[in-house]
Amino acid sequence: MDIFDLFFGGGSRMHRERKGKNIVHQITVTLEDLYNGATRKLALQKNTICERCEGRGSRKGAAQMCMSCHGTGMQVRMHQLVPGMVQQVSTVCHSCQGQGQRINHKDRCKACGGRKILRQKKILAVHIDKGMRDGQKIVFHGEGDQEPGIEPGDIIIVLDQREHSCFTRKGEDLMMSMELQLVEALCGFKKPVQTLDNRTLLITSHPGELIKPGDTKCILNEGMPMYRRPFEKGRLIIHFSVVFPQANFLSEDKLKVLERYLPEKLDAEQPERMDDDLYIYADLEDCDLENRKRQSHQYYYMDEDDYASTGGVQCQTS
Repeated sequence: MDIFDLFFGGGSRMHRERKGKNIVHQITVTLEDLYNGATRKLALQKNTICERCEGRGSRKGAAQMCMSCHGTGMQVRMHQLVPGMVQQVSTVCHSCQGQGQRINHKDRCKACGGRKILRQKKILAVHIDKGMRDGQKIVFHGEGDQEPGIEPGDIIIVLDQREHSCFTRKGEDLMMSMELQLVEALCGFKKPVQTLDNRTLLITSHPGELIKPGDTKCILNEGMPMYRRPFEKGRLIIHFSVVFPQANFLSEDKLKVLERYLPEKLDAEQPERMDDDLYIYADLEDCDLENRKRQSHQYYYMDEDDYASTGGVQCQTS
């Protein structure tokens, strides 16, 4: 079966089994860290091979092969299912705990107590490159737990970006919202924006450049640095909202003056006769849609008893 596995992929499977498990750690980073780059130190505990006994667990030549498993670390037992049918079961050897060898107590290594490994503190310097992303992995190959006869696994660092108060990242672009007063949207404005590397951008709209509610503008080369191309950057995208003044902010005579400077009204088609009798005047009122939905929902789920008390139609029984 060993030769069969060697030809049909069993060899690669056995090679994978000789590698230790990977260790995954998550570290929290800010958007500034991903923009400027940063270095974080991570302290962790890992298993390392005992240097004093070189992973033997005892002095050289003192270990003896386990006679229960003949050095394999596994014991094979035959279990009869039904007459004429048996099942082969492999279990870890209880005599040597799967080590394949036994060490007398007096011959055990004083440093590791015969365990062959020690628990030690390891400090890793995690370098966060400019342009890295949320969820990106940084791999330290062969830095996982050590064990005699097994290739160490990897330590995998996963970046977890903390939410930023101003900017939102979308690919290589940075997105932000900016609120304008109506006079700023009509007559121009200058607003400072603090960048992620502590520069100040003066966002400028010149008089005559109207900004409408919901407009989106962008500034080239002020977004996120591109990973492994830090001198190339995406865009800074700004979504604008416009705050209108409160009701009755001007008197009627001043509103007439303001109306002269605004574009003319687009009048609807007027009938030939302009008598007041032809029109029904309708005033605008504030509309609370959410309250309307709640009332409709409450009415829909009204109980039968409540419906009867309101004078609803009732069934009459004979």
